[in-house]
Amino acid sequence: MSADHYFTAEPATPDTRGRIEFSVAGRAYDLAVARGVFSAGRLDPGTAVLLRKAELPTDGGTFLDLGCGYGPIACVLASEAPAATVYAIDVNSRARELTAENAKSLGLGDRVRVCTPEDVPAEVTFDQIWSNPPTHVGKAELHAMADRWLGRLAPDGVAWLVINRNLGGDSLHTWLTGQGWDVARTASQRGFRVLKVSRSAGKTD
Repeated sequence: MSADHYFTAEPATPDTRGRIEFSVAGRAYDLAVARGVFSAGRLDPGTAVLLRKAELPTDGGTFLDLGCGYGPIACVLASEAPAATVYAIDVNSRARELTAENAKSLGLGDRVRVCTPEDVPAEVTFDQIWSNPPTHVGKAELHAMADRWLGRLAPDGVAWLVINRNLGGDSLHTWLTGQGWDVARTASQRGFRVLKVSRSAGKTD
């Protein structure tokens, strides 16, 4: 039995491919998926809630899909904001391969930059960060991830996060507020919280 998780860097499970179809904002998507990648059987319910309830961008900018999986969020962001550049990052090599493949198939390959977290240029800041964060990595790792990437928001940037209420949604909200971020719960559906995170007055890194 494989011990792979969706946050395994090099999945050992067979690269068995499939397809997932879904619609966001009236636009249909048909993306390649594979075993060893997060939610390979369907569009994850949390991701679906995030894409349905958060404010999809329409303007240009530099966005981050944190923990991109096979790329549904990155592909939606790049499709809805055709002047934007989207960094799609994941520790899972198979996830990165799929995201690049899916972005290319949608004609978005020139604007979706797929890379490891370590390969994001240090000088890049983000106008928006979108994430369905990996709660199963544990609270300490989740907090470290949030601290690392939220610190790279542009001064007027915003992050959209979705998290299961039963897997720490409310505690993450409390922790972020305690770190000096402005946090608003903009939606709650199917047990998921959608959080809008921005810099509070005087917030520095």
